[in-house]
Amino acid sequence: MPSQLSIKEKFPLAPLTTLGIGGAARFFVKATSEEELIAAMEFAEQHGLPVFILGGGSNVLVSDEGFSGLVVLIAIKGIERSETVTVGAGENWDGFVRQCVERNLAGVECLSGIPGFVGGTPVQNVGAYGQEVSETIIKVRAFDRQTKQIVELSNRECGFSYRTSIFNSTERDRYVVLAVTYALKPDGAPALRYPDVKNYFAGRSDQPALGEVRQAVIEIRSRKGMVIVANDPDCRSAGSFFKNPILSTEAFANLEARAEERPPSFPVANGTVKIPAAWLIEHAGFQRGYSKGRAGISSKHTLALINRGGATANEVLALVVEIQQQVAEKFGVQLMPEPIFVGFNS
Repeated sequence: MPSQLSIKEKFPLAPLTTLGIGGAARFFVKATSEEELIAAMEFAEQHGLPVFILGGGSNVLVSDEGFSGLVVLIAIKGIERSETVTVGAGENWDGFVRQCVERNLAGVECLSGIPGFVGGTPVQNVGAYGQEVSETIIKVRAFDRQTKQIVELSNRECGFSYRTSIFNSTERDRYVVLAVTYALKPDGAPALRYPDVKNYFAGRSDQPALGEVRQAVIEIRSRKGMVIVANDPDCRSAGSFFKNPILSTEAFANLEARAEERPPSFPVANGTVKIPAAWLIEHAGFQRGYSKGRAGISSKHTLALINRGGATANEVLALVVEIQQQVAEKFGVQLMPEPIFVGFNS
């Protein structure tokens, strides 16, 4: 094991998450290189420890008991530019997006303002306002925990779909993302697909610049409480807590029959439609600003569950269950959480 690898014990995790919730890790290490990551995995194997890979902490809910194994914070930095752009998993995502926009590279401008690290983007196939990272990812460099080798996975091998990849589904816990390579378009046109973004520029005859689209997205996200603002409990969240359900024709017909008004829907593929989870939550009786103990719903956006101050993971879970139950009872639709739950079964 490299001498510089510093394993810490009983390390608090709450400060490393955007929700600010959770207990301590039994062991914790910050990996700043591929060699340190491999050494950390060897340490975990030698001691029979479960491992959780932590990035920017923006899409996780850590249990009040913490995590009984080793938490590895990925802090691998670096941005290499050629015909493509390869980015270390530990780079700040929004910082990378800002640099791309400043260099007039199109392809990620609508993903501005999203907290977290680059390494988390292929895992969740991060998307917002008409763009997904799967549109620009060429390959993912990762450590394969089964073969103990560093591998490179093509876009196709990543198995991308809505908020899903092999990294959080069929091969969950197998790969540790080390770097991501994106193909961006120099001097490309911005993506103006999403209604909120289109409406922002309504009435303009000229095409907005990438920087203008980035600023528009950040303003829109800010109004919805989806930009992390220090000392603002209304923004102390994990982002969108529930995925937008994708329903079959039959399931959508059942939803229509139960709803008092026609639900908004967006065609996806093979006759399926995507339903806004926020609409389901609001029409199930939950309003912005709703609170349950020290957990609550943001006053800016129904999809953001927040830590109002001193909330526990169990309080957030109680709110999650209440929302899921009422939506299921009223509409027959099961809402699925988007964040990763850490330490609840460890």
